[in-house]
Amino acid sequence: MFKKGDKVSTLDDDITGVVVSIKGECVTIETEEGFEMSFSDSELILERKNLVSELFKSHDLQSIVSEKEAAEKSKTKSTPSKRGRRRPPMEVDLHLHKLIDNERNLTDYDKLNIQLDTAKRQLEFAIKKRIQRVVFIHGVGKGTLRMELETLLRRYDNITYYDADYKTYGLGATEVYIYQNS
Repeated sequence: MFKKGDKVSTLDDDITGVVVSIKGECVTIETEEGFEMSFSDSELILERKNLVSELFKSHDLQSIVSEKEAAEKSKTKSTPSKRGRRRPPMEVDLHLHKLIDNERNLTDYDKLNIQLDTAKRQLEFAIKKRIQRVVFIHGVGKGTLRMELETLLRRYDNITYYDADYKTYGLGATEVYIYQNS
């Protein structure tokens, strides 16, 4: 499954490193800080950033965001209704068919990584642009994406997350509130 030199991350902790040796199911990695640590191969995942970046080459996300911002600026400014004021300024749909055109040759692992990379990138964008609330629409399904999304969100100190508005999104969405630093 893994080979020497592969870049890997742990499933349960925020540890990444490079595989230095493999003995049966025991994989030893050298962390970015220079420490050697051993893990079971079931506790590690292979970093596949190249695959994700290749899949998103056809979708220039920055141009899509700038087009959307330009469209919003061109709208006439009016007083928003009560419903409009409560609506989060940013929604991210993590359904795979919304993210890529062809998912035919992807494993479940690849699909989940694409969704999580999108969530992380959009959350970083929201933090950078000082957007206070983001809704991640993940759907109900088996709950794997929701659990992994919550694991990702726990890594951030300046956010709170909770179930999004049931009337608007049903059970398949998580809302994130980003605390703004002065």
